[in-house]
Amino acid sequence: MTLRAASTVDDAPGLDVRSVGFTPVKGTRHLPRPDASFDVDGPVGDRLYCLVDTARRRVLKTVQTPSLLAVVADLDGPSLALTTPDGVTVRAVPEPTGEAFVCDYWGRPVTLSLLAGPHAGLLSRWLGRPVRLALAPRGGVVYGAPVTIVATASLRDLGDRAGHPDLVAEASRFRATFVVETETPYVEETWSGHEVVANGVRLRVGAPVPRCAVVDLEPCTGRRGSGLLKALAGYRPRNDAGEPYLGVYAEVVAAPTR
Repeated sequence: MTLRAASTVDDAPGLDVRSVGFTPVKGTRHLPRPDASFDVDGPVGDRLYCLVDTARRRVLKTVQTPSLLAVVADLDGPSLALTTPDGVTVRAVPEPTGEAFVCDYWGRPVTLSLLAGPHAGLLSRWLGRPVRLALAPRGGVVYGAPVTIVATASLRDLGDRAGHPDLVAEASRFRATFVVETETPYVEETWSGHEVVANGVRLRVGAPVPRCAVVDLEPCTGRRGSGLLKALAGYRPRNDAGEPYLGVYAEVVAAPTR
């Protein structure tokens, strides 16, 4: 496996990090965040907010609302900026309304705090239906562990099999916290149960990540049709739901203090 000695965090091997990424609003475009800071709950600001359908009491998810991928979200201190593909941007500090709202998220209840500001209006117009912006508890709208790792050799192998040779350049399809350089496909699965270091963040690697139809969505537009999920399912191990694995989950053990 492509590991290099960690120079700052004990004796855990260091991963060769290609990129770090997340989005502050669940379901919106996954972007590089090279200056991301971490705590025990993962990247600070990752999926800090989400959108809710208050009538159905549901959190909007990428796989069901792919047009959200066309929306760019950025944080500047407490201010949240959202930009839609037509060039419209709103920038404001989301204001608490005092309304607690319990939603369903993949079959489990999560208590959210509804917010006021221009963001909901912009996204309601873009999506063509009413939505509200909500503040989520840390990890509240995260499926699985707070950190995921995807390796370049695995992406290249899938890309070659699926006739999608530039898949490393489209790694955001997999919405990973860390994309790391490797030489052997799926070697990251052998790290399970071990500790590694990525950009100074000490991680304990967990189980493989099951993949859904999100990987078939073009990462900047949400258009469907890459065929990657079918290709992946054709040769990779799958979970009981038939979802094939690519990448691994991880938990933060320790992070640098900023």
